[in-house]
Amino acid sequence: MTLRLPKAELPAELKESMIKQLGVVPENVEVLWHSPRVTQDNLEFGVRVGAWGAVDPGLKSFAHMAVASQVGCSWCLDVGYFQAQNENLDLAKASQVPRWREADVFTPLERDVMGYAEAMTNTPPTVTDEQYAALLERLETEAMVELTAFIAYVNLATRANVANGVTSQGFSDACEVPLAKRPATSRTGSTA
Repeated sequence: MTLRLPKAELPAELKESMIKQLGVVPENVEVLWHSPRVTQDNLEFGVRVGAWGAVDPGLKSFAHMAVASQVGCSWCLDVGYFQAQNENLDLAKASQVPRWREADVFTPLERDVMGYAEAMTNTPPTVTDEQYAALLERLETEAMVELTAFIAYVNLATRANVANGVTSQGFSDACEVPLAKRPATSRTGSTA
């Protein structure tokens, strides 16, 4: 896949900030910059979402990567793994998110969170009352609201990247454990 819009030239200050944070300018930001207001609002909202703290960062990371894997956003998987390393999360687990149903490294709660993320991502969503209630019981109200909003935001970001033709930039190349590939056939919609 190739970018469906050419990269726009970012202001020097924003470009420097991106390079300081990630080492390179993210292509999704360069593509979105054709509408600076959309880009700025998106970046600000992303920072706010990232600051929410009611849900364990590992659970949010796994949910994000499960959505990215299901939607096919290689950029999100790439940067998600890079961020997992920078946040000192369990890299063996993070690397297995695309094949979480087959991997034996995840706790029941982590599996349920990834199943919920996929159920929210399905079109139409396939979240069940039982699935929601089981997570609510373990996460409690504030965390459940946060997790749901976080997964919805991740769907916005991953789908925009895929639609704009944004793909992996090699962020995870700096990590020692390669990302697993999503199985060709997957049973989305279950909480396995």
